[in-house]
Amino acid sequence: MESRWSDDDAKQVVEAYAQEGVSADLALRTYTARLLGTDPKLVLHGGGNTSVKTRMMDVYGDEIPVLCVKGSGWDLATIEPQGHPAVRLEPLHRLRRLASLSDEAMVNALRSNLLDSSAPNPSVETLLHAFLPHKFVDHTHSVAAIALADQPNAETVCRRAFGGRVTCVPYVMPGFQLAKLAAEVFDADPDVKGLVLLKHGIFSFGSTARESYERMIALVSAAERFIADNQRTPMRPAKLPAAPAPPAKVLPVLRGAFGRVAGSRYQKRWIFDARTGDRAMAFAAGADLASYATRGPATPDHVIRIKAKPLIVPTPPAGDLETWAKATDAALAAYAADYENYFERQNARVGGVKRALDSLPRVVIAPGLGLFGVGKSSDEARIAADLAEAAVESILDAEAVGRYQPVGEDDVFDIEYWSLEQAKLGKSTEKRLERQIVAVTGGGGGIGAEIAKAFAAEGAEVALLDIDETAVEAAAAHTGRHALAIGCDVTDPASVERSFERITAHFGGLDILVSNAGAAWTGMMADMPDAVLRRSFELNFFAHQNVARAAVAIMQQQELGGALLFNVSKQALNPGADFGAYGTSKAALLALVRQYALEHGSDGIRANAVNADRIRSGLLTDEMITLRARSRGLSATAYMRCNLLGQEVTAADVAQAFVMLALLPKTTGAVLTVDGGNVAAMVR
Repeated sequence: MESRWSDDDAKQVVEAYAQEGVSADLALRTYTARLLGTDPKLVLHGGGNTSVKTRMMDVYGDEIPVLCVKGSGWDLATIEPQGHPAVRLEPLHRLRRLASLSDEAMVNALRSNLLDSSAPNPSVETLLHAFLPHKFVDHTHSVAAIALADQPNAETVCRRAFGGRVTCVPYVMPGFQLAKLAAEVFDADPDVKGLVLLKHGIFSFGSTARESYERMIALVSAAERFIADNQRTPMRPAKLPAAPAPPAKVLPVLRGAFGRVAGSRYQKRWIFDARTGDRAMAFAAGADLASYATRGPATPDHVIRIKAKPLIVPTPPAGDLETWAKATDAALAAYAADYENYFERQNARVGGVKRALDSLPRVVIAPGLGLFGVGKSSDEARIAADLAEAAVESILDAEAVGRYQPVGEDDVFDIEYWSLEQAKLGKSTEKRLERQIVAVTGGGGGIGAEIAKAFAAEGAEVALLDIDETAVEAAAAHTGRHALAIGCDVTDPASVERSFERITAHFGGLDILVSNAGAAWTGMMADMPDAVLRRSFELNFFAHQNVARAAVAIMQQQELGGALLFNVSKQALNPGADFGAYGTSKAALLALVRQYALEHGSDGIRANAVNADRIRSGLLTDEMITLRARSRGLSATAYMRCNLLGQEVTAADVAQAFVMLALLPKTTGAVLTVDGGNVAAMVR
């Protein structure tokens, strides 16, 4: 590991923040905090914490010593100066004299001494930073350092790896007692450059931001060299099937298993994030996987995101997913029962005052296939997978140089159900379509892009499909950073199959299909060349059949129901002159919608349609609007507002109609009209 400190970059940061009134101390604290936070081998997703001791003006105009320490909710990778709220330092030093201090009293003391009462809560490890004498203090969950800290003889190992540069702090739950213990350990050996918190992480410190940062890099590098130089016999691989089923085929089945075990107690739908890198695959393929993977979290902080251990499922054979699904159901049910027993056992130990979290895993490991993060959103699934991969690194390294031995069950429970850690996750209300996976065809067009944005705004995970890859990538970029853009020819069944496999491999399954792709060809039917009519039916009818068939196959595997939503257009009900190729194919599409509603209601799959009219888009261009208006003796504006409400209907209006149909759990075979009022197109 190499230092990424740059004198030029540090100078620019100081100068830039000086214009905002930020001191050089806090600017440099921000700079090196980001250097740490952007290295996944050191810090992931809000982990770690950093501080600087400096001086600031209080409300009386007096310059007082303060500790600027990472605030709750901030991520070191993107932290700003305000992410290190200032706390009066002298009152914190006085706290060290106390024999004990409850978590609630500690938090109150920290908040009471903030210079800015609106600032976020200071880190739960604020007192540890305060009790150390150094100006700059850094704390990370380095994967290499944790591999050494999680050894049964960790102090001996750390002496060999670091020499006299660090001293070890026995495991104590974060908070007041850990802060006091760490300070006492440091006071006994004040020449050290860092502290290894056993089973937890590593601290470095210094008189300057650069010194503290580069000491962290040097210590972690020493840990990495020790691991590289002290490898034992490589991990024993298990015997696995030669060609397991791919994630695209497995994940919908796994997603269905989660839904079945969740039952009515928990949310049925979950999002997955697959990891199949070399280290993840090696970890999953170890003969002793059931032992080392289930001993506990690499660092206790992980437990609030990914629980104490993963679910291990059998290797999915390529040809028999039905049998595999039954085995997975059993493994998942056993995991949930084991978690519930763990909660009951531990809750009794602490007086029965805790309320159980859900018992479903957040990481799944399948030998031969890799590991999967699980969450209520793609963000949560990605975070779970990232943390799992970091844990894999630490565990593999720990096993390579000795034996992986993390904290025990009591300590795991105390962290998992610690009110201060739970507060980090927040308790925000889920959006209406969170946990739902949506595919939108014609996603590169005006209507499709608006549909994608509307579903994303409701919390859904969105995949946009379009034959125009440039357009669909641009639309996905405007939908949100998690939207998936896929180039797809919906008239080609093979292209559709590949595209839906990408969706399931990326998100884990599919819940809602918005079959929106379409195009119009003009001309009288009697003069219509067969090739043009067939082309219209290929896109406006058979393409919808292609994607609906693919979607239903996934939904049936999941056994979670689903929604098929089709853009049928008013032409299906109220055909227009010279639009026969479009109108007849759309009329056939409306019949297809009703057929799917009829045939798949027993699967819990709803099929509904939106009947929209006169929407500006790639189909209804300005040129076509002018032509259609002229044929009716109207201006373009009057033509677009020629409805009972006298208002132009937009793509955003159509998008909301699709969202509403997705939210109606007991509506199928329906047509929702979005045209401002057109009597001739009314369904009934």
